[in-house]
Amino acid sequence: MPTDDLFKGKKVVIFGVPGAFTPGCSKTHLPGYIKDAERIKGKGVSEIVCVSVNDPFVMAAWGEAHGAAGKVRMLADTNAEFAKAAGLDLNLAVLGGVRCKRFSAVVNNGVVEALNVEPADAPTGMTCSLAEKMLV
Repeated sequence: MPTDDLFKGKKVVIFGVPGAFTPGCSKTHLPGYIKDAERIKGKGVSEIVCVSVNDPFVMAAWGEAHGAAGKVRMLADTNAEFAKAAGLDLNLAVLGGVRCKRFSAVVNNGVVEALNVEPADAPTGMTCSLAEKMLV
């Protein structure tokens, strides 16, 4: 999906994770956005999007396993093109190579209004990119 189609004319919260079905992503990151989806959308957000360097079938299965339908759109960055273009790529050998850094952003009609990127020296840490930070 071209980013123009994703962001044009609406306010979107997008967050990225290193990998679907990984412990931190499955236990904390994605569930927080699912749990807080209504409150986030209540702040004028049209859509919440989760992006990860995985194939679309894995992302769909991960979303289904967590009940993301209608709350969080699951997008596959199959070749890490989005992560690389946004400067959010990270080489994680434990996950097979290039992945997406943990981040969250508010994008309003294609303009990034807020960007929170987890520190590079703590790729598994979760502080500034969690759903609760989008509620401030």
